Amino acid sequence: MPLDRNQLAERASQELRDGFYVNLGIGIPTLVANHVPAGMTVWLQSENGLLGMGPFPKEADVDADLINAGKQTVTAVKGASFFSSADSFAMIRGGHIDLAILGAMEVSQSGDLANWMIPGKLVKGMGGAMDLVAGVRRVVVVMEHCNKKGESKFIPACTLPLTGRHCVHMLVTDLAAFELDREAGLFRLIETAPGVTVDEVKAKTAAKILVDRPVTAMRV
Repeated sequence: MPLDRNQLAERASQELRDGFYVNLGIGIPTLVANHVPAGMTVWLQSENGLLGMGPFPKEADVDADLINAGKQTVTAVKGASFFSSADSFAMIRGGHIDLAILGAMEVSQSGDLANWMIPGKLVKGMGGAMDLVAGVRRVVVVMEHCNKKGESKFIPACTLPLTGRHCVHMLVTDLAAFELDREAGLFRLIETAPGVTVDEVKAKTAAKILVDRPVTAMRV
């Protein structure tokens, strides 16, 4: 069965490492805050000026003044700090963020990312996405494998306006996980969701992918 949103976030959380500074994008990636492994110290950063986000608050603990970049109410862990968005983007542009976990509308087989607009629809702007893909050391994208029409969102070349070129290191979808092989310039299938076969992933993937090594089942 394909993964649900929380399972996607749980799989993405497996890319966290102790001591990492991490930015979580809007949508499914924000749920990663609820799945930080026990005993691990990870500093979650938000572009609006917060370092040290915690899990989403319970209803009784909601503070309407404490929000992330997506305007969702959040919590702050002990030791969290607050600062201007200028300082926040200096962290990102200066290469001080270890990992960004972002959502996407499309990912190309060479690691291009489109995640900020659909032509003809009103949007506020790209936000911090272009800074993240240019300044962060590693970019993991989390998304549903197919759109509502059943068409693959993992494709040979992005058709939507790009956020960045050759910037995605890992792709996690509700069907599988892929790691980019820089030398080959293609993603390698490394894991499938429980109950999902390699043939099913191939059939639902428009992009050219590498399936040249053993594929394991996701731990979610």
